[in-house]
Amino acid sequence: MEVTDLAGLQELAHAYGVATEFWGYDGKQKIVPAHTLVQVLAAMGVENINDATLDALIEQRQLRNWYRVLPQVVIARNSGETRVEVHVPHGASVRLEIELESGGWLGMRQCEDFTIPREIDGVLTGQAAFIVPQGIELGYHKLHAYVNEGTEDAQHETVTLIGVPHRLPAVDALYHPESKRSWGMMEQLYSVRSRDSWGIGDLRDLSETCAIFGDFGADFVLINPLHAAQPTGIITPSPYLPVTRRFFNPIYIRPEDIAETAYLSVSERSLVEWAGEKVKQLSLKNTLIDRDAAWKAKREALEVIFRVPRSYSREQEFRRFKELEGEGLENFALWCAIYEKYAGAIPSQLSEINSHEVNQERHDLRERTEFWAWLQWVMDQQLAQAQKCAKAAGMRYGICHDLAVGVHPEGSDTWSIPQAFAKGVGVGAPPDMYNQQGQNWSQPPWNPAALEAMDYTPLRDMARTVLRHAGALRVDHVMGLFRLWWIPNGNSAKDGTYVRFDHEAMVGVLLLEAYRAGAVLIGEDLGTVEPWVRDYLIDRGILGTSVFWFEKQDDGTPLHADQYRRGVFATVDTHDLPPAAGYLAEEHVDLRAKLGLLELSEADTRAQAREERRQVISRLSEYGLLSEESLASIAQGREPATQDLIEAMHLYIARTASVLLGVSLTDAVGERRAQNQPGTDQEYPNWRIPLADGTENVVLVEDLPANPRLKSLVERFTAELRS
Repeated sequence: MEVTDLAGLQELAHAYGVATEFWGYDGKQKIVPAHTLVQVLAAMGVENINDATLDALIEQRQLRNWYRVLPQVVIARNSGETRVEVHVPHGASVRLEIELESGGWLGMRQCEDFTIPREIDGVLTGQAAFIVPQGIELGYHKLHAYVNEGTEDAQHETVTLIGVPHRLPAVDALYHPESKRSWGMMEQLYSVRSRDSWGIGDLRDLSETCAIFGDFGADFVLINPLHAAQPTGIITPSPYLPVTRRFFNPIYIRPEDIAETAYLSVSERSLVEWAGEKVKQLSLKNTLIDRDAAWKAKREALEVIFRVPRSYSREQEFRRFKELEGEGLENFALWCAIYEKYAGAIPSQLSEINSHEVNQERHDLRERTEFWAWLQWVMDQQLAQAQKCAKAAGMRYGICHDLAVGVHPEGSDTWSIPQAFAKGVGVGAPPDMYNQQGQNWSQPPWNPAALEAMDYTPLRDMARTVLRHAGALRVDHVMGLFRLWWIPNGNSAKDGTYVRFDHEAMVGVLLLEAYRAGAVLIGEDLGTVEPWVRDYLIDRGILGTSVFWFEKQDDGTPLHADQYRRGVFATVDTHDLPPAAGYLAEEHVDLRAKLGLLELSEADTRAQAREERRQVISRLSEYGLLSEESLASIAQGREPATQDLIEAMHLYIARTASVLLGVSLTDAVGERRAQNQPGTDQEYPNWRIPLADGTENVVLVEDLPANPRLKSLVERFTAELRS
């Protein structure tokens, strides 16, 4: 039945945090059509929306806390008191008590509340309020409510209370006047290979680059997301479209570094060497990275190593790891085994994780499930070793992981915790200046109400696993903790709307896990971001992001260095742009023109790019960052040397007050090709470009310590930081 009461529908949408209007990048207000609102609400589980049901649906949503004694979950900052409202039959007695995660108990005092009682399901219900005291212990606690104790009508309700930090101490240290400026190297790990890599960069290569860049003075290495991809068959190249964000992709394992490899028989060792022989040659060539070939070879070797008996202590380590990761690991490993058995075409009867058919597979596939769990244990150990190498090299933070926005619609997460996801929608981004057709990332969003009902367990489990061996975490599209652009299936990327999350809860849980890991959080707050969000992130100790190419003044010229935000991670470019050498050569225009992604004419777009480059050169000259040779070239009407421009741009961000800085490895070695072109899938080889220099000669890990362009950039950059 069609909804004609638009005002009522908009009120219902507001009650669920669904935007009914928004401002586009062009400065114009957009009104979300009724059919989009209905589709989005349906994806959140709101059914039977029509004119006759609107009033009841609105009241049910607005009064949801009145139908239960305690809120679904309570988030309490340790920096102040937190008010908790409870609802009981009018006149009933009620007492609240906190059972702390550490084992103690904490009482709560009641405060005044003059809310007028109201009738709920025929029962006159009142509201009372209690206070969680300031300084609540950080952790996951239980909040108990005792209603009418000692009577026949006694009730006892328990919910989760999460004590979260107001902000991160690790970030506060960056602001200390005597703290040295911290910087790190950014690399796409799959592209950074050594002579012994199996066709793709791996965790041994990460250990090596951490040691190299640590000696150069870097405090961290930011890598692409290592989230798990398809376990067999064709692997999705994008690290931002994983099957789960909690567990890792075993393609990054270095087989030779597994302890049991030392105990292989001669014949077993030959099998491992043969498996890697062909793909190892790929690391020496500037050809597109072939994940499928690399993983097929590596999996054959890992199968051999898995069958080697483990010592008692090693078996106990594996057992403890499985206990630590619990049901989540068990279900992920089972999904991998099922996916493998059915070659990716999982039968419909296995779509329900708690079905009889799945339980039968759980029994039949015990050995394969063990193999897939073992791979996660090996990943965990090799990540721990990489972090150890980083710290030994003097890095302040070590590994900085990258957290993708979402997951594959047919992946492990949507299978194992389907109740956490909204149905019939994907997430993306509305049109902006750089992607004027909008973006659809084909990822199902978490359902805000479901997350709350699950005490944010999916978020906290994911964050805890990812942060276990890391000193920092970059959160891609950090606005996803506040709101996401939902696109109903069948709609274009432009025809969606924003849906809000409980950011106090989402950010609080992430802060708690980062605090426990001693890690720094970086929020990628590029694109359309409400101004208050950036203030909120700063207040909570989460760094924002500044990219040189995007930082503009009102007249379009580069933002002055002293106008950069302090609480950010500042870089020259990002993985969604060509490296600086390619950008300066207008390769972003060439590529988008070739792929038909330009909104303006090619001539106008190219003219804009040339004006942008002219303005950049002018600003760098103004700051005295160009060499005498470059200045002479400019005076003679010629372009300055590209290498000098790239180094000058890095000196420029070093002149800002930003507390954390990043250098892209592609910039440092002179690579020109983009790792990713937004808005494309098969049209461009996204996420498959190996690391090479400006002449497209492969750059291996072993080459990095003596690479002249890398050394020159780092020496000038670090000297500027010290000045």
